[in-house]
Amino acid sequence: MKTLFLNNSLNFLKKYNDYSDEEIEKLLYGLEGLYLTLTKLVVIVIVAFLLGIFKEVFIILALFNVIRYFGFGVHAGKSSDCLITSLILFVLLPYILLNIHLSKNIILVLGIIDIIIYLIFAPADTIKRPFYNRKKRIIRKIITTLIGILYLVISLIIDSYEVSIMLCIAMMIQSIVVCPISYMILGQPYNNYKKEKREV
Repeated sequence: MKTLFLNNSLNFLKKYNDYSDEEIEKLLYGLEGLYLTLTKLVVIVIVAFLLGIFKEVFIILALFNVIRYFGFGVHAGKSSDCLITSLILFVLLPYILLNIHLSKNIILVLGIIDIIIYLIFAPADTIKRPFYNRKKRIIRKIITTLIGILYLVISLIIDSYEVSIMLCIAMMIQSIVVCPISYMILGQPYNNYKKEKREV
């Protein structure tokens, strides 16, 4: 299925432009990433729909992507690892926490732990995108932490448990993906910017 998608997409693109071997390689890399993202999303959507939490998972994904944009975090090396991890974090975790009632005090404690993790570990880079620039790392850390504080404040003052716990889950997932332990579990190198001592 993946090969068919890649070949058909590449043939379609070749109709409108001539590409060098290097450009074709880059196109295939991008198309493969798109295919993996779409198939993973389809599986997540189907499972979430079957569990009756489609809307909640969609909102959690949106909230998470806002904070991840600045805090980054681990990417699984294998598509199967990515799918399993995504199902656990974005479907199983929400399903459990939406069906039990955490008190505001527990949400507060979890939120404080998340913010401390951001202060220590965010932003967490990847081997393909190391953060060499120290100033940019600090700015991203500050923004990630401020978003976390905003999410926590909203989750504490809002009356809706559903909204409160969705904000809490988004924060928890971000704290998980920036932790060195998650990198170790997924077999990914951590603090990649330290491997080359340079600033850009």
